[in-house]
Amino acid sequence: MSTVTLPAPASAPIDRVVADLPILRAVMPSPVPPDATLDDPRLYFNKELGWVDFNWRVLALAMDERTPLLERVKFAAITASNLDEFVQKRVGGLKRQEAAGVRQLSDDGRTPAEQLRLLLHAIAQMHQRMTAVWEEELRPRLASMAGIVIHAYASLDEAQRTQLAGRFRSEIYQVLTPLAVDPGHPFPFISNLSLSLAVLLRHRKQGTTHFARIKLPKPRWLEVSGGDGLLHFAPMEAVVAAHVDALFPGMEVLSVHPFRVTRNADVLRDEEEAEDLLEMISAEVRERRFAPVVRLEVDKAMPATDRDLLLRELLLQPEDICEVDGLLDLTGLFRFAGIHQPALKDPPWSPVTPPRLQREAESKEARDIFAVIRRGDLLVHHPYDSFAASVEHLLRAAAEDPHVLAIKQTLYRTSDDSPIVKALIHAAEEGKQVAVLVEVTARFDEANNIEWAQILENAGVHVTYGVMGLKTHTKATLIVRSDPDCIRTYCHIGTGNYNSKTALLYTDLGLLTCRPELGRDLVNLFHFLTGYAPDQRYEEVLVAPEQMRTRFEALIDGEIANQQATGNGRIVVKMNGLDDLRMARKLYAASQAGVAIDLIIRGHCTLRPGLPGFSDNIRVISILGRYLEHDRIFYFHNNGQPRIFIGSADWRTRNLTRRVELATPVVEPALQQQLVDMLQAALNDNRLAWDLDGDGYYRLRSPAPGEPVRDFQATMMQWAKMRAGG
Repeated sequence: MSTVTLPAPASAPIDRVVADLPILRAVMPSPVPPDATLDDPRLYFNKELGWVDFNWRVLALAMDERTPLLERVKFAAITASNLDEFVQKRVGGLKRQEAAGVRQLSDDGRTPAEQLRLLLHAIAQMHQRMTAVWEEELRPRLASMAGIVIHAYASLDEAQRTQLAGRFRSEIYQVLTPLAVDPGHPFPFISNLSLSLAVLLRHRKQGTTHFARIKLPKPRWLEVSGGDGLLHFAPMEAVVAAHVDALFPGMEVLSVHPFRVTRNADVLRDEEEAEDLLEMISAEVRERRFAPVVRLEVDKAMPATDRDLLLRELLLQPEDICEVDGLLDLTGLFRFAGIHQPALKDPPWSPVTPPRLQREAESKEARDIFAVIRRGDLLVHHPYDSFAASVEHLLRAAAEDPHVLAIKQTLYRTSDDSPIVKALIHAAEEGKQVAVLVEVTARFDEANNIEWAQILENAGVHVTYGVMGLKTHTKATLIVRSDPDCIRTYCHIGTGNYNSKTALLYTDLGLLTCRPELGRDLVNLFHFLTGYAPDQRYEEVLVAPEQMRTRFEALIDGEIANQQATGNGRIVVKMNGLDDLRMARKLYAASQAGVAIDLIIRGHCTLRPGLPGFSDNIRVISILGRYLEHDRIFYFHNNGQPRIFIGSADWRTRNLTRRVELATPVVEPALQQQLVDMLQAALNDNRLAWDLDGDGYYRLRSPAPGEPVRDFQATMMQWAKMRAGG
């Protein structure tokens, strides 16, 4: 194998902090004494607060003047959506732990109650700033630059109010169900993340005050003509509030204000005790609707009377309220981000056909994707390389090819109207043996996955639901084919889901191969997933939770030994998150031995880089851009004979101990070089990269005067075009 080297990253200025972000680290960590051991909690950032820091970097994309306007609106909506999910999962989980009296400390030495207090404060700051970005920056610019006017009701002219009054009478009034709250009317159930109006009323004759709740119908945005060529919209809550007196004849409306609740999505489950896993998950999805409320968002102007009633009825404390000085539920901004105005969006990108498929597109052999794979491994990088022309092509070909005997696949998340599922169904209908592991515990996709599982079963596909006690996060496909010379296995091992929609939005890698040793490993993996094989063995791939952690630790130990022997220890890892204590300790030890380590971590990182005596040789960057960085690459210099892996796992405790994960070695020199070049381009970025320091601050890189812009994702597009001959 030819030697592949990865030089140190080019220097880039990191002294420009995004000045108008109030925080990029919720809590300053404590100094670390020089005699600290590697399990000292002061060596680690808090995982939960690290996620808050990540969402600040997402919000920074909405604040960045270099980002096209409608993309900024999209990132504001993504920030809000991320925050909703985080509150449901992590705030909900910490509240449950606090209620249960859990005293177990986090890696940075905090109890659940301490973490919860810090998180609520940090989330309130983020929510406030997110709303201000929308109200003060993006909303006015939508009007001035895009001709999209989002109205408060007071800003509508008389003609527009007349239009909306007509719509209220003809379309909205009949749908609304005002729900009174009094001894004869118990407090109503309020759906998770639904938008409602709290109405305070006075009986005109009796002088008594009353409370009512109105759940707001869809659509959220009502378009209204303005006669000026602009697009005018009013939110549903403003229109209903303006006409709310029509719902309560004989009552005086004292106040009307929107509010929104968020419910806990973190649940305890005992899969080992479940007689039917599918039924247990289905019941869990149904019960989640009634989970405890963990956050109440209210209009800042809501009177104390209304707030107190909501707090009391929802069993919340004052710290659970989030005051909003502006529009509630900014996830609704996706509506405007999707408006067709190309000049206010990123330039369109069309994924290219992988070059080995494209070059021979007219030949019979190229139409046989199996022949292409037999000539050598194929590495695809989405969304730069087409998912449809590679992975979907492989599945369609396998379904139609009479020589294919069996197809096995793991499905963690997939898209609506999935071409992958259609191909699997077609294969089963063609008489092929098709086995699919559908992960029904994938958070927030449980109902969708259960539906896909039932559709697949009805088509004759063998469906299993995973290994008890473990979530199957592996991304793998195994195709068994009767070739002229032998029975051969063709494999796809990837870093992302079999989802044609997210393949256009997430960056992911996939290896298409017919190497026999990888085929044998995948055969064994699927035997483990579908049968009983707890002591399964693998030749090449790394599988969690059996041996992935120990193999990675051994590779790090190898770099420590190489550093001590030759001074060339080098590790570069690109992944989504790092919070596993054992892996962090191992990296600290490698740094102390002098190994040069670069970590490209999109999300949270609990390891503190650049600490004298502990992590002097560790650098951490985070890259955020138009695509969500989702691929995982693991590079170990190995004294000039690199070991490089791609796979589904981050170095997070959940991935290494509680999930079935898969990573495959990439051995062909040309493909290794492609991955090395990718890593180098990421490390050299000065447009999208943020540097993390030992105090937890993320600083956005920017080009020095006269220095060219090095945008990692733009570079990947250019390289994809070059590979395709464009």
